Amino acid sequence: MDHIVTVQDAVTAFADWREPTAAELEAIEEEMPVILADVDLLDAQIMTLDRMPTELDVRRIRRARRRALAARVALLNRAADTSLPGGAA
Repeated sequence: MDHIVTVQDAVTAFADWREPTAAELEAIEEEMPVILADVDLLDAQIMTLDRMPTELDVRRIRRARRRALAARVALLNRAADTSLPGGAA
């Protein structure tokens, strides 16, 4: 008979008493535009799950997809700008 055991570190790694660090909060804040754009895209897609999408729905999804991609590109460009030493491009 095989016993199922948990790894204690994995179980307690996300305990209530463990707060995010300042660096983790800063990373979340930096990624917030991407997160919000993805939420908008999901909202637009969820609205059409139970019905045939209208032309307005298609436009809404297309705009939301463009905003999500633009937010990701902006995040990647900011990350690339900060990772290059001496301002070299």
